[in-house]
Amino acid sequence: MTDAIHNLVEQYGLIAVFLGCVAEGESAALLGGFFAHQHVFVLWQSFLAAAIGAFVGDTFFFILGRSFADHPFVVKLKGRPGFSHAYRLVSTHPDIFVLSNRFIYGLRLVGGIASGLSGIAVTRFVILNAISSIVWAGLFTTIGYVFGLGAERIVGQALVRHERLLIALA
Repeated sequence: MTDAIHNLVEQYGLIAVFLGCVAEGESAALLGGFFAHQHVFVLWQSFLAAAIGAFVGDTFFFILGRSFADHPFVVKLKGRPGFSHAYRLVSTHPDIFVLSNRFIYGLRLVGGIASGLSGIAVTRFVILNAISSIVWAGLFTTIGYVFGLGAERIVGQALVRHERLLIALA
């Protein structure tokens, strides 16, 4: 059973990291880094899957806001509490907002829509979004990788303690 799960993660894990990062994907990027530490993935592949997923997701929501402002999904999102705040921020400080939007939990979806509805140029958004995606993916995959190192040390120490306990009991 464990081998089957390991093979499944090995085969489809990077796709899952990519898809998880299309939406609110901190946990997917963290897991990508964690599995890279466990030698299931290669670190740069986890980073790339997370960065591309984040970029594609935010660009999708930007296009959705820009091209489908009257769509029921967009209209519903405009009614969410964080939307007016996001729209005000992107209208007054577009560069800072696009660069930092993905780092504010829960604002990523409405932030992409708000960016699309604002007057920010598409090229400007794409460049800022690419920079933000790269920084974000690097940060979260690295945190996952470091967490893998810490988890390995904790598990290793626990195993040593259990071995000592078994030797003492024998």
